[in-house]
Amino acid sequence: QVQLVESGGGSVQAGGSLRLSCAASVYTLSHVCMAWFRQASGKEREGVAFIDRDGTTNVADSVKGRFTVSRDNVKNTLYLQMNNLEPEDDAMYYCAARRYGKCGRGPGDFDYWGQGTQVTVSS
Repeated sequence: QVQLVESGGGSVQAGGSLRLSCAASVYTLSHVCMAWFRQASGKEREGVAFIDRDGTTNVADSVKGRFTVSRDNVKNTLYLQMNNLEPEDDAMYYCAARRYGKCGRGPGDFDYWGQGTQVTVSS
């Protein structure tokens, strides 16, 4: 069982920045695939950023150049640095993890989810 606890959400104006954190109850993050997903009101959950066991990162085209995913293997914490936020980024953000198997990119590829943290961006 992997427990994930997100923090760092809040309300910002367009152009602002936030850093989300996700504390994971695992021995080390290098043993799991991890990701950030988001879900806006009335929309499907979408992948935002991914970091595989070997540290390879990938971000969605919609946030490329603005969002950065990273992890601290000592603190067992995943981060999402979000800069130049846009109203379209307004959503609930979820941390997700997969312990075994290939690291995928869809919601169905992850077994464990945090409770979510709300990001509100005003124009």
